[in-house]
Amino acid sequence: MAKNKPNLNLTGFEDIFSVAEPQNGEYVQMLPIADLHAPDCHPFQVSDDDQMTQLVESVRQYGVREPGLARPHVDGGYELLCGNRRKRACELAEVDTMPVIVRNLDDDLAIIAMVDSNLQQRETILPSEKAFAYRMKMEALNHNGVKGEKLSADIVAEQAGESKAQIFRYIRLTELVEKILDMVDAKQIALTPAVELSHLSYDEQHRVIECMSKNAVKPSLSQAVRLKKLKLAGELTPALIDSILSEAKKTSTDVLKGFERYRRFFPSDYTHEQIDDVIIELLHGWKVREAG
Repeated sequence: MAKNKPNLNLTGFEDIFSVAEPQNGEYVQMLPIADLHAPDCHPFQVSDDDQMTQLVESVRQYGVREPGLARPHVDGGYELLCGNRRKRACELAEVDTMPVIVRNLDDDLAIIAMVDSNLQQRETILPSEKAFAYRMKMEALNHNGVKGEKLSADIVAEQAGESKAQIFRYIRLTELVEKILDMVDAKQIALTPAVELSHLSYDEQHRVIECMSKNAVKPSLSQAVRLKKLKLAGELTPALIDSILSEAKKTSTDVLKGFERYRRFFPSDYTHEQIDDVIIELLHGWKVREAG
């Protein structure tokens, strides 16, 4: 289980103390930003977005209130497992040091700590970040020798507050090519059809991207399901991909009226297809929860 986040505020004491001891007995050190390095495999993005702008302003006014988590790096310095957004904010705010908890962790325990800390502390987590984080944690738990009756997937699901089926659906996203995964993050393709597309080979996925661009369409859930079925049956061809994705979308007047009932719950620029995909995805999640 991930440990509770220490509630520390070192603001104003940086020049007096270089080390502080919180209640849980772990030490918080004020470390130079230059000595902190991001992990080689880090599924969580650091973007200079509006949230970063707010964080930079907070760091300028109050310092870094929440310590990061790091382990000693074999080549010197420290591997920053959690706190890379705070480190970036320090760089932009021209702050030279930040508070960090330093732990001696092997590779598997470092991955578990990195995933748990980031999932716990980040307000917004993209589908791609969840996908690779869940996958990395499951693999680390397996390497580390999960004991007891629970499997790694059960542990990840319980600690993430997701169903096991949902964990595996997110992990399927790691089989997508980058461009389709970016579309999922941008909410241009819903999670459920993206999971179906993940069963296609990379070449087939690139063909899907070409067809999307050529026909100015996005695969619906029903189209993605058909592509997957043809793939599993060994019958999927480039021509069939073109044919399925170029189909004219037939929307009856009655169906349009039905969608208007739900229009107020969605952004104004959502198409009927996007609304349909979201509703189907929500119903699928409900069905999974009822079954679990």
